[in-house]
Amino acid sequence: MSKPNIVIGCDHAGYSLKEYLIKELSSNVDFTDKGTHNDESVDYPDYAHAVSNAIERGEYDFGILICGSANGVAIAANKHPNVRAAICWMDEISKLARAHNNANIICLPARYLSEEEALKSVNTFIETEFESGRHLRRVDKINL
Repeated sequence: MSKPNIVIGCDHAGYSLKEYLIKELSSNVDFTDKGTHNDESVDYPDYAHAVSNAIERGEYDFGILICGSANGVAIAANKHPNVRAAICWMDEISKLARAHNNANIICLPARYLSEEEALKSVNTFIETEFESGRHLRRVDKINL
């Protein structure tokens, strides 16, 4: 099986968690890092849109977005057609986001997750398959 191809981005609040995830997952995942590249204050929509545009174009298997609460990046990402960005704060939520909602971007709240919890959630997100079936009918109703 080939490595998942993932695009990742964050704001200043998510910078250290982004760096940790890249370090921990880089042997099993191919990453493209859309920034930010330090912990100086930035505007989260810039990074959410960069990641979402790449997912929207079908260039990557999944996206990861990180900010303090995950709300800002999720709101911005979900403005893009065919992007399904899910805020995941625990392993089970990550599993359901993929299995039931076919989420293609995981949004992590850096201020409310430990590094270990975030890593577990991302691994679950990557490993979980969309169940399709009755869930496909519902996912097909998301875009306007």
